[in-house]
Amino acid sequence: MPDHVPPPVDRIAPTDEARDLFSLVRELARREIAPTAAEEEEAGRFPRELFTLLSESGLLALPYDSAHGGGDQPYEVYLQVLEELAAARLTVGLGVSVHTLACHALAGFGTEEQQAEHLPAMLGEGLLGAYCLSEPASGSDAASLRTKAVRDGDDWVLTGTKAWITHGGIADFYTVLARSGGAGARGITAYLVPGDAPGLSAAAPERKMGMKGSPTAPLHFDGVRVSDARRIGAEGQGFAIALSALDSGRLGIAACAIGVAQAALDAAVGYAVERRQFGRPVADFQGVRFLLADMATQVAAGRALYLAAARLRDAGRPFGKEAAMAKLLCSDAAMKVTTDAVQVLGGYGYTADFPVERYLREAKVLQIVEGTNQIQRMVIARHVAGPESS
Repeated sequence: MPDHVPPPVDRIAPTDEARDLFSLVRELARREIAPTAAEEEEAGRFPRELFTLLSESGLLALPYDSAHGGGDQPYEVYLQVLEELAAARLTVGLGVSVHTLACHALAGFGTEEQQAEHLPAMLGEGLLGAYCLSEPASGSDAASLRTKAVRDGDDWVLTGTKAWITHGGIADFYTVLARSGGAGARGITAYLVPGDAPGLSAAAPERKMGMKGSPTAPLHFDGVRVSDARRIGAEGQGFAIALSALDSGRLGIAACAIGVAQAALDAAVGYAVERRQFGRPVADFQGVRFLLADMATQVAAGRALYLAAARLRDAGRPFGKEAAMAKLLCSDAAMKVTTDAVQVLGGYGYTADFPVERYLREAKVLQIVEGTNQIQRMVIARHVAGPESS
C-alpha cells in the first residue's frame, strides 16, 4: 500500500463549532472506521457498536433540534460530516444518512407529544432507524405501493412486504409508508413501527456486489399492529412526507458519493506519486496527470453542488431541483472517479489488495438508491421544462 498521506479536505466551516466537529469526525474516522473497513466489508460485518458510539457522540442527531436531543447543525455541516464518514467506509456514511432519513418524518411532521416521546431515544440513545418505502413491485413508482394499513379501533394493522430496506432486520424502529386509503399518492399514510413489533420479520439480506457490511433486506408485515398514536401526520399525507424526506435524503447520498470519490482520488494520487515506471513516478506522465486532474475537478464540482443545495435548504428555500441535481451529478461523478482510480492503479487496482476496486463496487449503488439517476433526470426536467404532456 502507498505511504503517501493525502491532506485533509480544506473545508470552509460556518462556525468554530463546525470546524471542531470536522476535526473530531476526521479523527474518529481515521482511528475507529478506516483501519477495519476493508476486512469488515469483505466479511459482511455490520459495525453496530460503532453506530452506538456515533449515537453517543451526537453524530446521529446533527441536523435536528436540540430540544429533542439533536445537534442543531445546518445541513451544510451535517453533509460534510457524512462525506468524511463515507470516505472512511460507505456502510457507515450511508447508514448515518438512512438513520437521519428515518427520523425525518417524525421530526418534521409529528406532533409535539410524539416528538417528545420518541425523538430523544431515536436521536441519542443508541437506537438505529430504517426507512420503508420501496416494495418488490414499486420502486421508482413509489406511489403504487401495496402494503396495507387497515384501521381497527385505536390501532392500525399493517400487512405487506417492503423491499431493499437498509438496516432491515437490525433496526430498532422503522418509518413505514403504507396504503390506508384508495389508489395513488393520496391513499398513503406514514407510521412509526417498533423494530420488535409482533408480526414484523425480515428475510435474508440481499447478496450485493458492494456494501456487503450494510444489510439490505425485505421486511414482512404480517398483521403488525401499530397504535394510532404512532401515525405520523394526517391520514393520506404519507406520500408528501416521503417526498419531503427524499429531497433531504438525496443530499445525503450526494455527500456520501463525494466521500467515496474523494477516497478513490486520494488512493489514486498516493499510488501515482509513489509508483515508478521508466525511471519516473507514474504521476509524471501526462495521461495519468490528466486523469487525476479530471478526477479532482469532478470531486470539487460535486461537493460545491451539494453544498449549494444544502444552503438553500438551510435558508428555508425550495431545494428539490438542486437536491436531484446534486444526487445525479455526485453519484455519476463517483462512478467515473472510482473507475478512473482503478485505471490509474492498473492491474493492482483490480485486486482486493488495494481499496479502489471496493470503491468502484460501492459507487454503483449510489446511482440507484434514493431514486435512480433516471428518476433524478425526470425530476430536474419537470422543474426546467414543466410537467410532461398527458
